[in-house]
Amino acid sequence: MVTAVVLGFSDGSDPRSRHRRTALTSFPVKTYRRAVDDIQVLNDAVAVEVALDPIRTSILDALTEPGSAASVAATVGLTRQKVNYHLKALEAHGLVEPAGERTWGGITERYVQRSARHLVVAPDLLEGRVADPNEIADRLSAAYLVAVSARTMSEAGSAASKVATGTRVPTLTVDTVIGLKSPEDRAAFAAELQTALAELVAKYHHDDGRLHRLTVSSYPKPKEDS
Repeated sequence: MVTAVVLGFSDGSDPRSRHRRTALTSFPVKTYRRAVDDIQVLNDAVAVEVALDPIRTSILDALTEPGSAASVAATVGLTRQKVNYHLKALEAHGLVEPAGERTWGGITERYVQRSARHLVVAPDLLEGRVADPNEIADRLSAAYLVAVSARTMSEAGSAASKVATGTRVPTLTVDTVIGLKSPEDRAAFAAELQTALAELVAKYHHDDGRLHRLTVSSYPKPKEDS
């Protein structure tokens, strides 16, 4: 339970006051905000359509912190009624969720928050299935890398959606940058890496163990804008 403070202005109707004056009003806010996911993979076409609506996108952008229809309306420049309509649509499709409420003057105001900090569209949403890397013959092509990455996003996103928010899925990610001076260095590095991985896999793999997919990829890093 926290206390919020609102700065209100009198309307001048009080005959005892000839000037506009301010009044501080305190009221309790019940909060039950929980930790949100960092990334939510959207695998429902309707939810994606809802999220891509320009007005709803602006509402999601305004919810970096829990907010009410009134506070969001003040941020995006819409009426509270219109924002409330869009919030209901976002909540119905799992894009926002309840975050608390406050009672002031006999009125209860709901607070909501984003269900995740970032939204990502599932790669298999357009075709109904993710690209199969095994269908691409050239294992050194960009197409193969993209197919593997799409499969990773689809599988990891599905696994994350099946556990409670804040629960870690057992994953391992190594992300670094290496400057390879020549094609010969690149080939030698790749050969050594493959040998090292083969030795590690042989050492720790058990047929009756829980299977984990291990993917190692490399591609030219794009130049950053100066």
